[in-house]
Amino acid sequence: MMSKNQLIAPRTVEQLRALVIDINCGSTDVSLGGKAHAVLAKLVEKPDEVAVSSITELSEVFGVNPSTLTRLATRLGYAGFGDFQSVFRENVTKTSRRFYTKQAHRLIDKDSQADHPTTELGVVVKLAQESIRNVDNFLSQLNSDDLAGAAQILAHARRVRVHGLRQIHSLASYLTYGLGMIRADVSLLDGPGLGTAEGLAQLDKNDVLVVATVAPYTRSVAEVARIAHQAGVTVIAITDNRASPLVPPAKHAFFIPHESSFISNSMGAYVVFCEGMLNLVARELGDKALQALERREGFISQLNIEVG
Repeated sequence: MMSKNQLIAPRTVEQLRALVIDINCGSTDVSLGGKAHAVLAKLVEKPDEVAVSSITELSEVFGVNPSTLTRLATRLGYAGFGDFQSVFRENVTKTSRRFYTKQAHRLIDKDSQADHPTTELGVVVKLAQESIRNVDNFLSQLNSDDLAGAAQILAHARRVRVHGLRQIHSLASYLTYGLGMIRADVSLLDGPGLGTAEGLAQLDKNDVLVVATVAPYTRSVAEVARIAHQAGVTVIAITDNRASPLVPPAKHAFFIPHESSFISNSMGAYVVFCEGMLNLVARELGDKALQALERREGFISQLNIEVG
């Protein structure tokens, strides 16, 4: 007979992903050390790889001992690593069409296998293929309820502020520009150059703050998200995995991988995600979005901004 406190192991990858978030938010009795939590977050981001790799191969990929993966599995309530891996193999069976297509691309595209492309074109092709894989990975994790909820919030909140620093500042600016095309009162949190404290002071519970940072995480962005949440502001996070410090304060969090041979964090999949979210917000706004675009086009015409 199962004891009252015995942990029931998750039987789907989605349940495992939800567990990672619950652990991060402190909303579950399951407790993992920081390293084990980070490893679990990485495992659920790559279900196909976990399904087909040996425990030795996975330990090398994630930089841990095989015994660490075994202990993680048993800590989560599984009989052993094999039982844990069976969850990922079942996920592959359900999504076999996408899985085998991806495997075929890896087999056929020689450039995608080369660690060091020998031509200029090979370098660009390699980066493009890596971005495609990142897009595939985030698509496999998207939740329709989160997408719809975030789109509704971004469409109808009184004010929208977007915050990201360093390289992610470019993404924050892009999202701000796109939202500003279809609705009013959208800006970077510190857009006027007054600082984040002043920007936060303008927000209340009727407003939304979109925050973005990826590993290595910018400490101040995570702190801004935490403080905004405490003040009652709705937070939407764009980040890389479920162990991100942006997860606990976020009402909706979206996880976009950035693994590639690019000299920094690859932004390709992030731009694709933002374009998708902008389309969803425009659809939610309907005629209001069209009116905003028409008004904008009118000013562009009057100011004679465009050539041709």
